[in-house]
Amino acid sequence: MEMKPETLEWKDAYKMLVGSIVPRPIAFVSTVDDNGRANLAPFSFFTAISADPMLVCFSPMRRGTDGSKKDTLNNIESTKEFVINVVSEEFAEQMNNTAIEFEAGVDEFEETGLTKIPSVMVAPPAVKESKVQLECSLHQVLHFGEEAGAGSLVIGKVKYVRVDDELYYKGRIDTEKLKPVGRMAGQMYTKPMAETFEMVRKR
Repeated sequence: MEMKPETLEWKDAYKMLVGSIVPRPIAFVSTVDDNGRANLAPFSFFTAISADPMLVCFSPMRRGTDGSKKDTLNNIESTKEFVINVVSEEFAEQMNNTAIEFEAGVDEFEETGLTKIPSVMVAPPAVKESKVQLECSLHQVLHFGEEAGAGSLVIGKVKYVRVDDELYYKGRIDTEKLKPVGRMAGQMYTKPMAETFEMVRKR
């Protein structure tokens, strides 16, 4: 099978991407709007960029119904702050429930029973249940189209990191204790620690 992206409907192109680029880590992003109302949503187009400066990025796609921006992106462009909460197995179902298309202004913390805790350097609250939290200021945002299927790239500068003490040892995070959840295609998720293997890099 060979194809050119421009020949595909955006939904088919999306399925091609999410079925090929797996597993994907999940950025569980908390923000607030101009009225201080909290929002919480998961995004699986997410990765790190650099360590110095410490930059991370995620990509919120436009709504498939009308091409409008999602609340997370609107909030970040307005307030210039957000928190990325790493998702663990223990609250994966609650994370999934925040993906429901709630009305703007609805607090997903309250809808799903997740716990807000104050952040140290930004206004949006963090998710208490998350074992790793990255408090970010907006470094840059790039937009790629305005129609359904288009997306934006949100780059955040990490201003503060909070890691559960039980995970952190000698400068490293214990992934087995973190129990991260990854996104596959469709409705499927994965537990990366279910089966791992080591390959030593040749010198």
